[in-house]
Amino acid sequence: MGKVPVGILGITGTVGQRFAQLLRDHPRFVVVAVGASERSAGTTNSDTGLVVTTCDPKHFAKCVLVFSALDSNVAGDVEAAMADAGIHVLSNAKNFRMDPAVPLVVPTVNTDHLDMLLRFKERSAGKGFIITNANCASTGIVVPLKALLDRFGPITQLHVVSQQAISGAGYPGVPSLDITENVVPFISGEEDKMETEPQKILGPGFNGTQFVHDPVMKISATCTRVPVIDGHLMHVSLQFQRAGKPSVAEIEACLAEYTSEAQKLKCHSAPSRAIVVRTEANRPQPRLDRDAERGFAVSVGRVRECPLLDFKFTALVHNTILGAAGSSVLNAEVALAKGLF
Repeated sequence: MGKVPVGILGITGTVGQRFAQLLRDHPRFVVVAVGASERSAGTTNSDTGLVVTTCDPKHFAKCVLVFSALDSNVAGDVEAAMADAGIHVLSNAKNFRMDPAVPLVVPTVNTDHLDMLLRFKERSAGKGFIITNANCASTGIVVPLKALLDRFGPITQLHVVSQQAISGAGYPGVPSLDITENVVPFISGEEDKMETEPQKILGPGFNGTQFVHDPVMKISATCTRVPVIDGHLMHVSLQFQRAGKPSVAEIEACLAEYTSEAQKLKCHSAPSRAIVVRTEANRPQPRLDRDAERGFAVSVGRVRECPLLDFKFTALVHNTILGAAGSSVLNAEVALAKGLF
């Protein structure tokens, strides 16, 4: 079986470079084109050996799909042009995430939301579809939340405080004098994403017109930047709708036993464990746990009762793998397994 020809948009950035790493020697995809700004066009990309072009669809005509690591300032127009040219787009950018007719998918959570694209495929001959993945910090909480929702029912309240790594700011990132020996208690736009994206991801799916959001869950988020290179930590407190709450042991078992559709489909990048439960008092930690399952798992620890809500826990996600490029790649693998291209 031949490999699917793909392209990378935004190849020179942090996430673009991660795409190149994840797609190197991939068994189902081969990178045949890479794009970036006009400033980089004409140079040779060291990760792929390909000459960088501008992100014009004519340079990606051989691609069945493109992985987008573009900045949101330009991603919207470029990704729409690619889709109009018949090229499928797997996007890490925020521009189409909350579009009511575009799937927002975390590959170990809600790949069933991709099924609506089978109808798109029938109705939109000649057009490419757009699949978005979530904000890096949102990704880290929805994986354990999905496991808990499936077993224990609706969650009514959720409070989360994030400690987000500097690589999440992209390149060139946070100025060194701002982050060295410091914590920045604000990240522009992050709190809004964390308070809205999980409601779409964890909602019941597409109703024929739009994606329906979770009707019950209310989220309050505080997002901070910390002097860690990779790995976002999220401290979560939550309240179930049900009257009788489960035990800590039942919560931990639920998380450890959770299996996603991507795993069942045996996709190349799928982790053997979507959630790694740490029972040590001082885990997870970014330096020790961010690479669990090659960066495709969420590590969860410090599960305990909460004196205000029902339970609280700490979750860790590798922000440039499952939290960014890895989600797009695994989403593409699931889409291929489902026959979407």
